[in-house]
Amino acid sequence: MTDDQAKARANTQFMRALQAEDGRKAMAEYEAKASATREKTERLRALRLAKEAEDAKAAPIVTAKAKGKGKSAKKPARVAGKLSDWLEDQQDSGRNT
Repeated sequence: MTDDQAKARANTQFMRALQAEDGRKAMAEYEAKASATREKTERLRALRLAKEAEDAKAAPIVTAKAKGKGKSAKKPARVAGKLSDWLEDQQDSGRNT
């Protein structure tokens, strides 16, 4: 093995070691971010559930009778007429086409 080949092999090993170290650092950073996100999600979920429980306690109890008073009756759906009726109506109003 020549001196150039030994240097090339040593350089390759060194580069692989650097890449492996970068990979370990990147993975540690990724895991730290994921852990922080999980902790934040748990904290926010606990806050939301506490607020919902507090709102449920503070909300007045609505009975079925009182609940229905504020609603208005729905309008019936419009019934589509026949095309022939519409064409006759257009003709009677003076429309030529």
